[in-house]
Amino acid sequence: MNKLFQAFCILFIIGLISESYSIPRFALRMGGKCIDCHVNPSGGALRNTGGWKFGKNNLAMMSSNNENFKMSNMIGENISYGLDLRGQFLVRTSDSTTQSDFQRMAASVYTGLDLSEEISLLVRYDFIQRVYEGYAVARILPNDGYIKGGTFSPNFGIKMDDHTAYTRAGDFGLLFATGGRQGLIFTPDYVESGVEAGIFISEFAFLTASVGNPRRELFATDPSYTASLQLTPSIGENVNLMLGGSFSNFKDKNFTTGGYNNVNMYAGFLGFGVSGISLLGEYVTAKDYVVAESVTTALMVEASYRIIKGLEFVARYDRFDPSDKLTKDELSRIILGFEIFPYSFIEIRPQYRIQMENPDVTNNSVVIQTHIYY
Repeated sequence: MNKLFQAFCILFIIGLISESYSIPRFALRMGGKCIDCHVNPSGGALRNTGGWKFGKNNLAMMSSNNENFKMSNMIGENISYGLDLRGQFLVRTSDSTTQSDFQRMAASVYTGLDLSEEISLLVRYDFIQRVYEGYAVARILPNDGYIKGGTFSPNFGIKMDDHTAYTRAGDFGLLFATGGRQGLIFTPDYVESGVEAGIFISEFAFLTASVGNPRRELFATDPSYTASLQLTPSIGENVNLMLGGSFSNFKDKNFTTGGYNNVNMYAGFLGFGVSGISLLGEYVTAKDYVVAESVTTALMVEASYRIIKGLEFVARYDRFDPSDKLTKDELSRIILGFEIFPYSFIEIRPQYRIQMENPDVTNNSVVIQTHIYY
């Protein structure tokens, strides 16, 4: 543990001598919405022109502003493109060993096509996760509301770009995964084929509802249903708030009986942003998810502080209780780290992860993630 702590201190010093882009923390801090930077109205994936320019010019310590080198995320006037490349270096310790390894995480490419002012198409393919998304967005409802149809990730809770949060997918089989579930269903490859409707009730109220099939098999189960309401009011010119809730009903495979559990999942979330500080929190309950006739809970609290342009400190607390009927099965941890943007479209995330459920067990870890986006 001492060696890991020393290594993290070195990373901290490097960071100090060298605005974070994270959904939805940045939008909260600036008082914006997901649609301000993304083609997808509920956030994530392909960046629109405003989001691309912001990522190029406003996030990094040094930006590529050479007038003789022209850059754009557009082909012509109605075709856009983008990418996200992620990899990471992992170090984990146990009572007897220290192990390290490299992981390829994501290699997503995006293409967007505007067929008219009201209708857009978006396609994503991840060559590592082998995930396909493709859908049309028709902005034909009142007040810029839309209907989306195709294959996409449903809008539930806070869409963290770090899927290891227990409110998303947890460790997903990495680091100290025990073989049992250590997070919710929202893995990097989770998509549904269906329809979503979104309505902007007012300038600060956004409601979505979707129905879809998360499986390749047809007629295996009833479809999944998801709904979310997000409010983003502001107090004065500098204080921004976010609060809301989500609901999902889906059929989850029961490997003991061979059938499917009917899972009802509820989330409540809130956030606070002012100047260079933001605070996010989310609490999720799921009935009949891990153990039948029991309740699973997940909690995430994240605080961030912008030190200088291109350098941000982030601390997060995660907790996961697979079943309220079992004892000593809870997982909890604290994650301390930095998000460093040394140059346009490049992000480096060093993190130190402290497992808390059993202090007598040596199982902390270091994660250094690199992210290239466009």
